[in-house]
Amino acid sequence: METSRTLPLPTNPAQALVRLVLYSSIGLVLFFLPLELGGKSTILLDHAASYLAKSQRPLAITLVMLLIAYGALVPLFSGNWRHSMLSTVFTMLKLLGLGLSVMYLLQIGPAVLFDKDMLPFLFDKLALSVGLIVPLGAMALAFLVGFGLLELVGVLMQPVMRPIWRTPGHSAIDAVASFVGSYSVGLLITNRVFLEGKYTIREAAIIATGFSTVSAAFMVIVAKTLDLMPVWNFYFWSTFVVAFVVTAITAWIPPISRMDDSGGVSDELPTGMTRWQAAKAAGMQQASSAPSLTKVLLDNLRDGVAMAGAVVPSILSVGLIGLLLARYTPVFDLLGMLLVPFVWLGGLAEPLATSKALAAGLAEMFLPAIMLKDAELVVRFVAAVVSVSSVLFFSASIPCVLATKIPLSVRQLVVIWFVRTVLSLLLAAAIGHVAVAQGWLI
Repeated sequence: METSRTLPLPTNPAQALVRLVLYSSIGLVLFFLPLELGGKSTILLDHAASYLAKSQRPLAITLVMLLIAYGALVPLFSGNWRHSMLSTVFTMLKLLGLGLSVMYLLQIGPAVLFDKDMLPFLFDKLALSVGLIVPLGAMALAFLVGFGLLELVGVLMQPVMRPIWRTPGHSAIDAVASFVGSYSVGLLITNRVFLEGKYTIREAAIIATGFSTVSAAFMVIVAKTLDLMPVWNFYFWSTFVVAFVVTAITAWIPPISRMDDSGGVSDELPTGMTRWQAAKAAGMQQASSAPSLTKVLLDNLRDGVAMAGAVVPSILSVGLIGLLLARYTPVFDLLGMLLVPFVWLGGLAEPLATSKALAAGLAEMFLPAIMLKDAELVVRFVAAVVSVSSVLFFSASIPCVLATKIPLSVRQLVVIWFVRTVLSLLLAAAIGHVAVAQGWLI
C-alpha cells in the first residue's frame, strides 16, 4: 500500500463484521469442507454439479449446449473475431467445438471420434462438468472473495510478498484472487493495476504467469478426472503451495528476472496502523462497501457463464486435436523428451508416457489429466498438480495474457511454461511420494 493512504472506516462496523465472518465462512465451507451425501464424500460444489449431470442429464446437456453456442457465436456477433489473428483462430476453434458437440449428440462422424477416450470423454466428463461447475463455482467464489476475506489475508501477507515473490504488498490480493478466482478475472485485475502504474513490467509478468491459473472450480474437474476427490483438501493445498513456491523461484531466474523493474509503488502500511489493524480494516471496508449478496451472486454468475462459454467449446476442439496429435503423431513425444530426465528424477512410473502427457499440457491444461487418468496414484497426483501449477496453456490462458498490455511474447511464455512445468513436476513428485509413505494419499 502507498504511504499516504488511509483506509476509510465502515459506515456500519457491526454489519460489516457479520458480513465478513458469515459470508467468508460460507465460502470456506463450500470449497473446503467435504460432506458425505449418497455414499460419496466430496465438497458441496461437486455434489451439486454431480447431481445435475447424473440425475438431471437432459437439463444439464441443454444448459451446456447453450453455453457452448453462446461462447462460439458471441465473437461473431460482437466482431471480436476480427481483433487479431489469435482471436480469429480461437473463434474458429470455438465454432469447431460447437460442431463437435452437435456431432457427438447426434452420433454423426468418423468412428475414431467416438472411441471412449475421445468425444465421449471430452463431452461427458469434461464439457458437462466444466459447464456446470464453473458457473456454480463462480457464485460460490462470491462468498470466498467478495466480502473481505481476500483483503484481510492480502494485507497479512504483505511482509512476505516483496522478499519472496518480488512484488509489492498489494499484489497479495491480486495473487490470491487470481488463484482462487480465475485466470481471466485475475489477468483483468493485473492488467488494470499495471496500466495504472502500480506494477512494473517484471511485477506484472510475475503475477500474470505465476498466479493466474485455473480456478478452484476447474481444479475440482481435474481432481474428478484423476479420481482425487477423496483427497481434495490435500490436493488443493499441495497445488496452492507448489504454485506459489514455483512462482517464488521463477521470479528470481530468467526470463522474468531480466525484465524491466522501473516504476511501481511503495509497500508501506496505512498511517498509524499495525499489520493486524490494517488487515482487519481492509476486510471490514470491503465487507461494508460490497454490493448486496444478490448482486454479487448475479455478477459472479454472469462472469462464470462468460468464462464457461469461452472455455467449454475450446476444451472440445483443442482437447480433441491434442488427443489426436498424441495418438497419431510424435508432436508430444518430441516435446515430452525434454521432460523425461525430470520425470525419471522424480521417480515416476512410465517416464515416456508421463512426459508425453505432461508436455500436452502446453496445448490444453486438461490433456495431462485425460491422458493419465488410468496411471498409478503418484503419477495422477503429479499430473493434477502440474496441470494447474504450470499456469500457461494455449487453449485459454496464453491468449488471455497476450490480450493484456503486459509486454510478454509467445517465446517468453513458452519458456516460462517449461520452467514452471519442470519445477512443479519435481516438487509434486516429492510431495506425492512422501504423502503415499505417510498414508495421506491413498
